[in-house]
Amino acid sequence: MIRINQIKLPPVCEDEEAELRKKAARFLRVDPAAFLSFSIVRKSLDARKKPEIYAVYTVDVKVAEEQAVFRKIRGRNGQIQMVNEQPYRFPMPEKPHLDDSRTDLAEEGAGSGTRILQAPSLCGRPVIVGTGPAGLFCGYMLAKAGWRPLLLERGKEVHKRQEDVERFWREGVLDPGSNVQFGEGGAGAFSDGKLTTTVKDPKGRMREVLRIFVEAGAPKEILYEAKPHIGTDILIHVVEHLRRQITDWGGEVRFNSQVTALLTEKNRVTGVVANGEEIRSGMVILAIGHSARDTFEMLHKLRVPMEAKSFAVGLRMEHPQEMIDRLQYGDCGIALPAAAYKVTAQTSSGRGVYSFCMCPGGYVVNASSEPGRTAVNGMSYSRRDGTNSNSAMIVTVSPGDYEAFGGKGPLAGIAFQRHLEEQAYRVGQGAVPVERYGDFCEAVCAGTNYAGAAPTKSGGFSPAVKGAWQFANVHEILPEFLNRALVEGIDLIGQKMSGFADGAAYLSGVESRTSSPVRILRDETGQSALRGLYPCGEGAGYAGGITSAAMDGILIAEKVASAYGNMVR
Repeated sequence: MIRINQIKLPPVCEDEEAELRKKAARFLRVDPAAFLSFSIVRKSLDARKKPEIYAVYTVDVKVAEEQAVFRKIRGRNGQIQMVNEQPYRFPMPEKPHLDDSRTDLAEEGAGSGTRILQAPSLCGRPVIVGTGPAGLFCGYMLAKAGWRPLLLERGKEVHKRQEDVERFWREGVLDPGSNVQFGEGGAGAFSDGKLTTTVKDPKGRMREVLRIFVEAGAPKEILYEAKPHIGTDILIHVVEHLRRQITDWGGEVRFNSQVTALLTEKNRVTGVVANGEEIRSGMVILAIGHSARDTFEMLHKLRVPMEAKSFAVGLRMEHPQEMIDRLQYGDCGIALPAAAYKVTAQTSSGRGVYSFCMCPGGYVVNASSEPGRTAVNGMSYSRRDGTNSNSAMIVTVSPGDYEAFGGKGPLAGIAFQRHLEEQAYRVGQGAVPVERYGDFCEAVCAGTNYAGAAPTKSGGFSPAVKGAWQFANVHEILPEFLNRALVEGIDLIGQKMSGFADGAAYLSGVESRTSSPVRILRDETGQSALRGLYPCGEGAGYAGGITSAAMDGILIAEKVASAYGNMVR
């Protein structure tokens, strides 16, 4: 395969592929009809010399006698190269034989060509707790390989969950088991559906995640866009398709099935209890998500090894999308997709302030899951055609920062999150609290005891919030060291992006669920010290978004296949 980099086209092109084929053919000095295959690998917008903007592509082309063609045109500063990318392959040598009767360790004789096996025999089918990206993709891979997994989800299937979420936003009626955090699809189902990740991917798992998403109904452009996203409105249908595929392959998904206990024997997991029912299995995959606080508490009581970890907290910041477009594109006079940004700043105290989960043309959403506590997130639909942009402006906190707020040990971060969410609920009186950035700065500079009157009108544009909101003293939510870091960081960013630190921008809070505050320890086999228990995904502390969680789900499915697929039976 020949890869051609840095092919430029106008940002809006009527027949994108035809123009790319022509340019690629000129690069290779062949006729376009000679292409045996052609695919777009990557597309990004280059606005560094705005208002002159280009779409920049990388394409892969297959032709006859590739080596001869390549020798004729090589030497273009790496713009053209030979590649040999292999498709992802799931390491499953054979379909498993699921033995529902055995619970012992598999110890076969060493003679006559047999082996002594360290893995246990598989008692019952694998149980996957949670149907967020990690659980769904783990279940997808295992079901495809013949393992007939059982997926247990505390919340509802995605369309019923959507009804509960919209009723909460409309009427304020919170269902603790079915909301923005809990239910089929996980927390990512009500977000922008961003599919970017910084996780290294030598095995091709990320490409496989994107391929499966497209197969399930996502737009094919996510395979090559530099910043792929699906959008909440499409993502819920994709999630439903993944579940149906799992069940078509022999898996099962049970909703309204919260796991409240693990069954154990001799330091091994032997099953779970869900809705009072004992479900026997020698393998339990925990893909519980970052908000399953009651499950973390249950695991802690069982002395499953866990540790508190660093995470990030902050506030959502809103700007008019038109302003962000102008900052990113200039006055180019072309209708382009809603612009995104990724910003960071280093404060004088050494703390980093950075944007997270930026939602172009999106909404701030009430993402609460516990009564009396308010958490927010960001969401966009696939068209990203809302009037505002928003992103979380956040600061990393470590156990040394948050243990002073009432928590100790592995669950200290959860105690800190709850403290912040209770503050947000109090200042907003149950609604999402919103404050203009100018008022926030004035209050922070005046000191922690400042309690000035909350603003009563908007600053030139209106907040875009899903759920009830009201103007309030957002500066009372976070501790002083975080407020001061945010003000300094946002102002530093504003020096580079004119208007970003404008006093008319809005802050809302609290953004407390950026990632899990807990890591459930696992070894190189993917298992906890409680053998047969596989912590997985974002909730377990091994991912940070839809794509990386899905990749971790695939990784754990591979670990399971490696441990059980080659067993002598």
